[in-house]
Amino acid sequence: MARLDPEVMIRQAGRLAGDLDEMTGPVGRTAAALVSAADWGAADSVHLVGDGDSYYAAVSAELAFRSLAGVDCAATPALGFLEYEAPWLRSRSGGGRRLVVGVSASGFTPRVVEALARAGRQGAATLAVTGVPDSPLARAADHTLPVRLAGGEPSPGIRTYQASLLALLLLAVRLGEARKHRTGDDRDAMEGEIAALRDGVARTVAGLGDACGRVAELVGDGPVVVMVGSGPALGTAQYGAAKLIEGAGVFARGQDLEEWNHVERFAGPYDMPLFVLAPRGRSHARAVEVAARATELGRRVIAVAHPRDTAVVRHAAAVLPVAAHSREEFSPLLHHLFAGILACRTGQRLGRAPFSTGLV
Repeated sequence: MARLDPEVMIRQAGRLAGDLDEMTGPVGRTAAALVSAADWGAADSVHLVGDGDSYYAAVSAELAFRSLAGVDCAATPALGFLEYEAPWLRSRSGGGRRLVVGVSASGFTPRVVEALARAGRQGAATLAVTGVPDSPLARAADHTLPVRLAGGEPSPGIRTYQASLLALLLLAVRLGEARKHRTGDDRDAMEGEIAALRDGVARTVAGLGDACGRVAELVGDGPVVVMVGSGPALGTAQYGAAKLIEGAGVFARGQDLEEWNHVERFAGPYDMPLFVLAPRGRSHARAVEVAARATELGRRVIAVAHPRDTAVVRHAAAVLPVAAHSREEFSPLLHHLFAGILACRTGQRLGRAPFSTGLV
């Protein structure tokens, strides 16, 4: 692979607001047509399957399927699904229907393709979420929800991540209507909420430039970085860690809030950077407590939060500002935005290019 310019991640982040604006309506309508034609409203469970960014998007969308669609949902890495879920799909169905959604921006991720093929053989309904409608993943699925992006360029996944995440959230909204868990008015309101996040995405990206430059100083000084969140924010934490690895060659890990407090808080170095993702929602109070505890232990806490969220910000050495609020189910659309910009600035500080630890 040719050496990539780290600034590609900044360019990608700069297009996210426009992508959200352009894609929400068309992808929502396509999702609605698929849900109706395939009768997925009768599904009693949904499995979201992916690897890497696609898996993190699935983790981030899990709550939306449970709360907005009223359906049991599990996000699983492709190998785990293949070996530990797929063999029992038919025997556990109990007469109900199962929908397996394979997510891959390229459509070529081998085990995700295999997962959909095996799920289909086990009697599950299958859907591919991909940017390449004629890919092996699309051919392995009953149906495809395309998430095409114009003007792509080689980069750690940033626009592709948002596109996959957006498709899953819109699918959950439409599935909720089909299951009569939500009304058509609810659907319109929720899709309106997503579309309205365009301004918040643009303002957040604009406000992250200087903040990410400052935080890169903290990240670059540490041999390891941990990002913590719970619920949808766990997927965002995993995604953020992946971008630091891919974009700057920094060893990073995404972890659950409570698990970090239970185990990793005992690990050194004791001044390691700890990113606390704190969207409003079910785990916000615990995020505040973990940030406070981490600061007491000497960790350098970086809060990914609204700057007026003083409950968590007062415990932070630095803040990566999120310029808008949303319901928790949609919060990953706002809280992931720092990841590519921070990876770019950290890579530049360390003299590293994406996907390489060599000099730029």
